[in-house]
Amino acid sequence: MFKLRLLSAVVLSAAFVGHLPAQNTDSVAERAQAIASGSAFLISQQHPNGAFNPETGTAVTSLAATSLVRVGRSPTDAAVSKAIEYVLSKQQPDGGIYDERLKFRNYETCLAVMLLAEVNANGKYDEIIKKADQFLKQLQWDETEDVDISSESYGGGGYGNHQRPDLSNTAFLIDALRAAGNDEDSEAIQRALIFVSRSQNLESEHNKTAFAAIENDGGFYYTPAAGGSSQAGETARGGLRSYASMTYAGLKSMIYAGVKKDDKRVKAAVKWLQQNYDLKSNPGLEAAGLYYYYHTFAKSLDAFGEAVFVDDKGNEHDWRKELIAEIRSRQKPNGAWVNSANERWMEGNPELVTSYALLALSYCEIK
Repeated sequence: MFKLRLLSAVVLSAAFVGHLPAQNTDSVAERAQAIASGSAFLISQQHPNGAFNPETGTAVTSLAATSLVRVGRSPTDAAVSKAIEYVLSKQQPDGGIYDERLKFRNYETCLAVMLLAEVNANGKYDEIIKKADQFLKQLQWDETEDVDISSESYGGGGYGNHQRPDLSNTAFLIDALRAAGNDEDSEAIQRALIFVSRSQNLESEHNKTAFAAIENDGGFYYTPAAGGSSQAGETARGGLRSYASMTYAGLKSMIYAGVKKDDKRVKAAVKWLQQNYDLKSNPGLEAAGLYYYYHTFAKSLDAFGEAVFVDDKGNEHDWRKELIAEIRSRQKPNGAWVNSANERWMEGNPELVTSYALLALSYCEIK
């Protein structure tokens, strides 16, 4: 299984300081309570066939089971094992793991691979993961689909119904490729890095797209492909507005692809995040996609391996402690989380949102 903690030496930034925070028993207790009640709620919502929200195919089920394992449930736990069985029931002859009724083959398969990698004791799922890995590489937008390296779509992954790649799907693709055992030098990961670099508001030798120089603020947006699009909209100058969840996704993807701390892309992304550090909102999108943001925020900063983040005003943030407190304050009495302020991207669904919250907390262990 790909261990995120091993990445701490790969990329370090001036935005981080190297000391560890003192143990905070309140945060430890808060996290434990949030996990216990959140896990109990999630398990209570499982369907008899093992699925969570089966209308989304395998996606929420994979996220839910992965979150339960990452916060301490055993792969042999009844809820987890039933969820795994459901996900595996959707394995297709092409090696992908997805609901054939839907058009989310990359997204569903990526999440399934990450689940199976988490529970792959003694290589139990090696062959299934290998087939899914090959399937994902075949889906990637590249020469095999007559997409030239000059295309803004090159290297990306996406939803089939949009007929173009996006940074969210590409970040999941890189996560899954690493979980499947590919190292940073993998051709597929390096192709994906090309797409990631072109999704950044930063003009460089890595990014000559039409949008690169308009804002040039170092943040990331949704996609440069098919004319370009940002979920945060366009700027007054006609650029694509950067926003936090994609900027953390972009930063994490660069780390996983082996981009170093002194690379201009990393420096620019970290600077944007320093200027926009916030846990009350998803900067650039306000409440939209808030729990997706929390998960991406936590996973990205955990990949850095540093406990303290320094914002552009010089304020030091014990990000794990702050995120625990924020997520705990938003938990419902029944243990669930739901984005009551903005239900966009299914964040009105408590099974999905509770999975995101638990995944975020899984990266917040205070030692």
